[in-house]
Amino acid sequence: MNKVQAASCKATSNLDVSIPDVQGRNIVLYFYPKDATSGCTIEGQDFKDNHEAFVSANTVVYGASKDNMESHEKFKTKQEFPFELISDEDGALCEAFGAWQLKSKNGEKKMGIVRSTFIINADGDILKHWDKVKVAGHVEEVLDSVQAL
Repeated sequence: MNKVQAASCKATSNLDVSIPDVQGRNIVLYFYPKDATSGCTIEGQDFKDNHEAFVSANTVVYGASKDNMESHEKFKTKQEFPFELISDEDGALCEAFGAWQLKSKNGEKKMGIVRSTFIINADGDILKHWDKVKVAGHVEEVLDSVQAL
């Protein structure tokens, strides 16, 4: 996929967010497995710590998982995330971006969200994406890519 299908998504703070962004900003859309788990918390904190740099690069950050809005609001509030979390309970966004995949853990295979990140410009072009993300150092790599645009 090189271009995204336009979508409107429910997000924290009672917002509807548009992908691509209607205000002309780039979007960093990152998919993560579950609110309030260790890796997802660390990744969110890394985005939080670099939030101003993303804003300075005309980029808005959204995290997305299949958790419900109540869970997202609690997670966002507790971690003091300055960005919104998209609730994709029906999995449509995860499916559209290929983040919903067969995963294997301890020999057991099941479907789940594969940690993935996408940079999307205002025209809906996917400029860069990462699959099967390792959290350590990832946000800095994403920021470097955004700043190089």
